[in-house]
Amino acid sequence: MTQGLIPGSGDVLLVVDIQNDFCPGGRLAVPRGDEVVPVINRLAARFAHVVLTQDWHPPGHLSFASSHPDARPFETIDVEYGAQILWPDHCVQGTRGAAFRDDLDIPHAQLVLRKGYHPSIDSYSAFYENDRRTPTGLASYLRERGMRRVFLAGLAFDFCVRYSAEDARRVGFETVVIEDACRSIDVDGSAQAARARFDELGIACLPAAAIGDPRHRP
Repeated sequence: MTQGLIPGSGDVLLVVDIQNDFCPGGRLAVPRGDEVVPVINRLAARFAHVVLTQDWHPPGHLSFASSHPDARPFETIDVEYGAQILWPDHCVQGTRGAAFRDDLDIPHAQLVLRKGYHPSIDSYSAFYENDRRTPTGLASYLRERGMRRVFLAGLAFDFCVRYSAEDARRVGFETVVIEDACRSIDVDGSAQAARARFDELGIACLPAAAIGDPRHRP
């Protein structure tokens, strides 16, 4: 990867969970999460292909601490598919918190992928549910449209962006995370763990300035 990387016809920008509940004032606010919105708006204008993901939980979702007696947010419990961090109720279907930020401006986005809507399983990744086996269908969609490389931006770097990037790489896409277009929750060192995992998998982390604009191609 070099600076001046210019998106082409086989590239897609995957914009992860730019929703009110993940920004300051929301139920599960990522620190300074609102700062990524103008960066992502500028980035998206450089891509012909953009997909948005949207966390979309039913009330009483398994991942909510409120669904478990005596549990508190950010505790970890064991569920059928493994360890599950418990979160404050967030991105409940049809609520203001689940809506995209009003200042997110990507009118040419071609798909909104909703995830986390199964009551008994969480979904960080845009490609697989948290059981790591149940696909969302995104990989097939991207392949049928001729996509070969996935660029990721959004919230949060160390959870939904991380797992989406890992799965994009796992199913065969070249994968790039635009790190200054993300922010982290950073639970127990999760941001550092995400960077280490990206290094292991050969997932590039680049600044937004490294992504060129095809409209200005020499």
